[in-house]
Formats: sequence, structure tokens, C-alpha cells
Amino acid sequence: MSLQAVTVNLPGALYERLVHRAQQSRRSVEAELVEAVMTAVPDEPDGLPADLAETIASLSLLDDEPLWRVARTRMSEEKAGQLEELHLKRQAEGLSPAETEIVASLMKEYTRVMLTRAEAAALLKRRGHDVSEFFRHEP
Repeated sequence: MSLQAVTVNLPGALYERLVHRAQQSRRSVEAELVEAVMTAVPDEPDGLPADLAETIASLSLLDDEPLWRVARTRMSEEKAGQLEELHLKRQAEGLSPAETEIVASLMKEYTRVMLTRAEAAALLKRRGHDVSEFFRHEP
């Protein structure tokens, strides 16, 4: 990836929030700003990668039983645990570039799981099913 230098004038309060976040995560203000921009500006024009948009669109073709399975899908405990450990490490001491890439990959997978689960639950609700189980807090 090529890098481009950009000069940006930020309001003082926003800059102070970035400095605070950078200090908490033990990263540079530049790294915090790059992360904020990457989060705000998706890679895809419509906000979803084409394969994910296709997956979500295809859910409406499923019968109720497979749709319930999708709605109950979760990220593996191993990957969820790894993601949590890396988030804690980031807060405590920061992450290496390799660890940052792992977090990005795990977050992409987590987002995919959550979006497909949410769409499946919404479809089930529209079909008249009680989906209140998805709103209960799990220990």
C-alpha cells in the first residue's frame, strides 16, 4: 500500500479526543486518525463487500429451518477468545503490525457473522416468528 501525506486542520476538541485515544491505546495520533478514517470510509462503494452483500441477499431464498441456523451462528469460541485477548493487549500495551492484521481479519469475520445473523433474524421476524431469543443477554 502506498502512503500519501495529508495535512488536515482539526477542531481542537477532536484533536484532543484523538490524543486521548492514542494515549489509552499506546499508539500514535496518526495511527488513531488512520484507523478512524479507515472505519469511516469503507472499501466498497455501498459499504459492503460484494460477496457479503450477495450472501445477505441470498438469505431471503432460504426456508425457515436453515434461516434459524444462520440466525444462531456464532464466531468460534477460539476466535472470539483470540479477538478479546488482542483487544485487551491493545489497551494494555499496543499491538504489533502482525497482531493488528489479525485483529482486522477477525473483526471482518465477526462483522460477517453478525450481519448475516441480524439479516436472518429480521427475515424470520418478517415471516411472523418470535425472535426475542436474540435480544436476551447471555452470560
